Amino acid sequence: MKIAFIGLGNMGSGMAANLVKNGHEVAAFDLSADALETAQANGIATYGTVREAVEGMDAVVSMLPNGDIVKSVYTGSVIGHAPRSAVLIDCSTIDVETCRTVIAKATDAGHDMVDAPVSGGIAAANGGTLTFMVGGTQEACERARPVLEAMGKAVIRAGDAGAGQAAKICNNMLLGIQMIGTCEAFKLAERLGLDAQNFYDIASVSSGQCWSMTSYCPVPGVGPQSPSDNDYDGGFATNLMLKDLRLAMAAAKSAESATPMGERAKELFEDHDADGNGGKDFSSIIRRL
Repeated sequence: MKIAFIGLGNMGSGMAANLVKNGHEVAAFDLSADALETAQANGIATYGTVREAVEGMDAVVSMLPNGDIVKSVYTGSVIGHAPRSAVLIDCSTIDVETCRTVIAKATDAGHDMVDAPVSGGIAAANGGTLTFMVGGTQEACERARPVLEAMGKAVIRAGDAGAGQAAKICNNMLLGIQMIGTCEAFKLAERLGLDAQNFYDIASVSSGQCWSMTSYCPVPGVGPQSPSDNDYDGGFATNLMLKDLRLAMAAAKSAESATPMGERAKELFEDHDADGNGGKDFSSIIRRL
């Protein structure tokens, strides 16, 4: 397939490269000259505008920072410029309302479009092992599936337009809460005289085990390799977790759903970010405890 990729940041760069590895012809756009240079080294054609990149494509994939940018890119440069036959796939994490607005505009213009936010982080983006949570009509999701499968290990339809975003923000709210709880448990264990490795060996096979412990342990040298073993560099940045928690809290307010643990997690990550840790992996919040 001929695929346009818009947004070659930490996630998008690896995702676009995996499309090439899986035999697709990729044209890309990004505002960063360095990102475009890296893309070219990965066998990706680069263009100076979004409109040029999407011309004649079978699919358009985007990975962009926020809802305002997604709306601007699609309404200003993709819809009406990409072929009507092109399936549109937004992998950004944005608010549900903006997502549904953009998909409605694309549908009115004759496009199939899905929201397909991801779980897995930079390593999974580079390794092609992302999980995609997809929202859209059954037909649109099936058209998007071959593109998404070239970048990930799992493609799951969550429901209609916006359902992918809903699943993503609920998942990441749970992850943020879970990580703080894991960090609290390790710090309490330490102060009670337990060795971190011994506590891990016990909790990882007991009722307290969770992904934040067994796959992404916040304690250096314990469990599988994780950002904690690299001074909390790489992985999923604190400022991105905070973005997702803010989206979750806005959605909770709109849905009139009580999320006291989510709200407290947001507050703790806000404090952690304000202290200059925005670029560090979110598991570095253990340093605040």
